[in-house]
Order: sequence, then C-alpha cells, then structure tokens
Amino acid sequence: MAMKLFAGIDVGASATKCMVISEKKEEVGFGVAKTGIDLAGGARKVFDDALSAVGGASVARIVSTGFGRKNVPFADASKTEISCQSKGCHFYFPKAIVIVDIGGQDTKVIRTDAYGKLTGFKMNRKCAAGTGTFLEEISRRLDVSLDEMNSLATRSAKDVEIGAFCTVFTGTEILARIREGVSREDLAKGVYKSVVKRAMEMDTLVGDVVLTGGVVAHNKILFDMFSEILERKVLIPPEPQFTGAFGAALYALKEPEQPRSG
Repeated sequence: MAMKLFAGIDVGASATKCMVISEKKEEVGFGVAKTGIDLAGGARKVFDDALSAVGGASVARIVSTGFGRKNVPFADASKTEISCQSKGCHFYFPKAIVIVDIGGQDTKVIRTDAYGKLTGFKMNRKCAAGTGTFLEEISRRLDVSLDEMNSLATRSAKDVEIGAFCTVFTGTEILARIREGVSREDLAKGVYKSVVKRAMEMDTLVGDVVLTGGVVAHNKILFDMFSEILERKVLIPPEPQFTGAFGAALYALKEPEQPRSG
C-alpha cells in the first residue's frame, strides 16, 4: 500500500516554502524559492521540488498559508500564517510558548497555551525595520552580501548602539558611523541587536520563547543575542524557515480528505 503524503505550502512575502510529510508526521521532502510575481507558479515549483525527493508520489491533501495562500489554486484549503506557525511550533515544543517569527517583510509575536491554542498575537506591518528586508538594505550600506552579514557580526570586538529603527534613518545612521570610523563588524552586530530590540518592543517575551522564520534560519547570531538579552536560552525548531509550511502540512494531515478537481 502506497504511503499517504500531505503538503503545506507557505507563500511568504520574500520566500515560498513547501513541506511534505508522511502520515507519521515525518518530513519527506521540501522546496523553497524566492517569491516572485507569479505566486501560483512559484507555489507549484516548490511543491514539485518537494515531491521530487519522494519520486513524485501523490499527495492526499494540500493546505496553503502565508500572505499568498489564496493564490495556490491546487491547494485543498488555506489557513492563516498565525495558525500554521502556532501548530508547527507546538509540535516541537508542546507547552505554552511565545513565538517570534522574523520574516522578510514583517515580524510576528504569537502566544499559545500548553495545548497549542492561540492566545494572542501582534504583527509589525507598518515598517520593514527589524525584518529581512531591513537587513538586506543595511548589508548594501555596509557593502557586503546578505550572506556575509552573520559572520561579519560574529567578529565584532565591541557593542555599538544603532539608535534609529526606521530602515531609511538607520541607513543614514550607518553612513554617519562609517565616517566616524566604526568598523563594519561592529556596525553589523549593532544592526542585529536592533532587530532583537525591535521584536522585544512589540511584546513582553516572558516564558519559553521560540524563534522562527527565514531571517532566523540564515542568521544564527540572533539565537545568541535573544538568549543573552533574555538571560535564558531561546528555542529554535529544526527547520525554522519551514515552520509555517510544516504547520500547514499538519493541518492537511488532520483534516478530512475531499475529492480534488483538476
């Protein structure tokens, strides 16, 4: 008998992710690509990439999430990113948690109880400061690639406060600090610390804190900074960039199957 598979597709503002799981809730395939203007085509691509790992086996049910969740015509259902992040994180950490999800264009603080039920959330949508877009802009100001930012910051010799939180004003501040002779390493570290402070200003991070999102996945220094400032170790799921897609796949597994057209 063929193994039943279930998929979650997370169409985020910066990246589109897909996670395929088995009936035992085990990851069997995944795909990721930069989100472009063709949301449906991008979703199909990451879905096909995820299936290629399992020889193109059929999927019983697909659930989409993310800002572009309604643009996945082949999905059987859609769920909000808040719900999927909560479900994905609670699978790994089955207790009351505070989720800090740092994405390409927004940051979310999500609270769940010990049973995984959503108890509240806050979202930063007014400004890109503290997000992946913010880091990308600052990396250009520092004349380094985004991939180099994390290693650059780890070589910092001292703390530098970056006072402005607006992306535009921070860029101006970075230029002024460069003229003062502040090293790129110290500036990079200061920028990451501003990302942490931005998230902490959104809500009080009490209890067990879980970090998720593509920014967390590609910038490990954030784990250390959150742990240092909170004075306790924060938690990170195995694949922090795919937590939303994993949560969507769990919803696909949980919900009853319906005949799929097309």
